[in-house]
Amino acid sequence: MTRQAYILILSLAALTTSGCARRIAGAPTQKPAAFGSAVVESSGGKQIAAVGTTLAQPVVVQVNDDQGTAVVGALVEMSGPAGVQFEPGTGLTDSSGQFTTSVSVGGMAGRYQITAATLNKAQKKVELKLEEIALGYQQVLGQQINNQYCDRCHNPESTAERVSNYDNLEVKPHPFTEGEAINKFNDADLLAIISHGGSALNKSSLMPPYGYTLSKSEIQALIAYIRAVSDPPYHTPGLVYAKN
Repeated sequence: MTRQAYILILSLAALTTSGCARRIAGAPTQKPAAFGSAVVESSGGKQIAAVGTTLAQPVVVQVNDDQGTAVVGALVEMSGPAGVQFEPGTGLTDSSGQFTTSVSVGGMAGRYQITAATLNKAQKKVELKLEEIALGYQQVLGQQINNQYCDRCHNPESTAERVSNYDNLEVKPHPFTEGEAINKFNDADLLAIISHGGSALNKSSLMPPYGYTLSKSEIQALIAYIRAVSDPPYHTPGLVYAKN
């Protein structure tokens, strides 16, 4: 994907999401028919998308009562940082006690914490917080490289397009989301392993070298992607991070 094409896609996405925002703003607030005591995730958390685009899967949450039974007709309201869009942004839970919304991430790369809220019988707000990841241009390039060269071994899940080789490997590679393991390597370590193979740092020789396959900028893009999806997030050594 060229940089010009990427910018065009983001521009179109921004126009689309701004249109959604106008429709949401004009939607009347619905009145709840019932109240729950908890909001739980059904699906859709920790997804990854390019900045300014819509997540591949909708976010689905469920409202439960004190016994853990799904509540029909509870009002759910979505909120998030500036730039995040929901379609719809509010609504009542369906016959299964669930509320479904499409989420578009903002225009800056990073992690976006979104909130699904409902009211309990005491009219107090009950919240569920979910995290979604937005990738910038370099990270999107890294994601494409990951899909082409890395995912078959580093992702234990198979898809219709790709059969995982994870179970066939004697030494299991770490998924890139496995921050507890991946975060122990600094960027120079990852550059050495990707360029020269696992043996460069006395790791498994099953990790082949990609220094002749990928350019340095492509390897740096892959590292940027790995850092973006790491869970827990990677913190650069020597920097002090403020707490929320």
